Amino acid sequence: MKKRTLADLRKDALELFNHGLRSVQGYGTVIRSIRKYADRLEFGPEDSPVLEIPLAELERIFIVGAGKATAEMARAAEEVLGTVLTGGVINVKYEHVCDLARVQIVEAGHPLPDDQGLKGAKKILEICHLLKARDLLLVFLSGGGSALLPLPAEGITLRDKQETTDVLLKCGAEIGEMNCIRKHISAVKGGQLVRAAHPATVVTLLLSDVIGDRLDTIASGPTVADETTFADAWGIVEKYDLVSTLPLAVRNRIEKGKDGEIAETPKSGDPCFENVSNIVIASNAIMLRSIESRARSMGYHTLLQTSSLRGEASERGREAAQVAKKILRNSPSDERPACIISGGETTVTIHGSGRGGRNQEFALAAAMELSGTDEIVLLSAGTDGTDGPTDATGGLVDGETAGRVRTRGMEPGTYLANNDSFVVLDEAGALIRTGPTGTNVMDVQITLLFVDGNSFILRHHHACLVHVLNNGNRQILGALT
Repeated sequence: MKKRTLADLRKDALELFNHGLRSVQGYGTVIRSIRKYADRLEFGPEDSPVLEIPLAELERIFIVGAGKATAEMARAAEEVLGTVLTGGVINVKYEHVCDLARVQIVEAGHPLPDDQGLKGAKKILEICHLLKARDLLLVFLSGGGSALLPLPAEGITLRDKQETTDVLLKCGAEIGEMNCIRKHISAVKGGQLVRAAHPATVVTLLLSDVIGDRLDTIASGPTVADETTFADAWGIVEKYDLVSTLPLAVRNRIEKGKDGEIAETPKSGDPCFENVSNIVIASNAIMLRSIESRARSMGYHTLLQTSSLRGEASERGREAAQVAKKILRNSPSDERPACIISGGETTVTIHGSGRGGRNQEFALAAAMELSGTDEIVLLSAGTDGTDGPTDATGGLVDGETAGRVRTRGMEPGTYLANNDSFVVLDEAGALIRTGPTGTNVMDVQITLLFVDGNSFILRHHHACLVHVLNNGNRQILGALT
């Protein structure tokens, strides 16, 4: 294989990213996960079904759900189920829609919940309250489901929830921490949707957007027993010093719950979970493995680091570039290319007033570290098609990116400190724009470079990452889940 140019590497990085997206899109994953036969429904992989339900035991089938990918999930289910599907309601992010025949789509706000989301959530709860023992409720959940299913608990307003989400985003709370608080100020999250649907059979298909694919964290677990408590939520309030910034009603509810004055969310062993199945049908790890397989078929030697990357986005971006540079610096000169793959979900602590998202900050920080190199390309992108409050999903950078904008009088570090990565990457022509993708399984990073080959990668990747470990950033070597 001849040595690739930077243009070749950029093209390959985008091809690998798009290939990964196709492997976890909502439509395709549901088509592969639901089968209707003359006498039964099957759920899960075709060669090893997770669940079978005789059609003779069912009177009605409804679909409800929330998330950025649920419209495509519902479209697939309508095709599979046909006339046996009674109807349903799903909440999706604005413009993340498709044509459906039997299921109503409600477009709503994300990441901040809005009145539309509230209206859709009420319709979903109305369906749940009508269900009987011979009914089947199919629940589709994907990334964004927490914000898109806003039904506040008694005493909490939608405005309270909006302000709470905004505070949690700005303080840098991780998704599991955000969802813990969301569950305890909600009427549907943390297993409470199942409580409303009991005694119907409930089957939930999930596109995981959380590290570790924890069922109780995906979309705040509306169909899963909640193992978090009001005490856990209060611990998060204290951890990020949110006592004075959270809405008073939210703070009071969490504090009262901690003191035992408000009933907890349903826990394991509750009878409402007797006929409930939760099945993860797509995840970040699945996407990364698909990218790895495709990269090998393209001639790359691969190193799949982790599907559990987390931490401050800009710090992780610099570290990823440092790893690539060290591998390149210590490797013999050769024409064989290499591909380093990681995934997860980093966070951004807001210090400035600019625009951007975690993937753009990751990419910009990496671009500054890569400045002057000519054999490395790095892509960081969200799988849902958006990154922060922008129309971009991430960035694709190399050793020329930072210099390109410096010649135009822009210092990347100044913009990064102002959380204004979008402006710099846009000026450099380094933004990735896909539009809605039909999925959401967190983020992916793909680094392409020239090294000696697989034997070198396997021999030296631990040494190249040791500086990361020494800095206490251990998640980069987390096991794939």
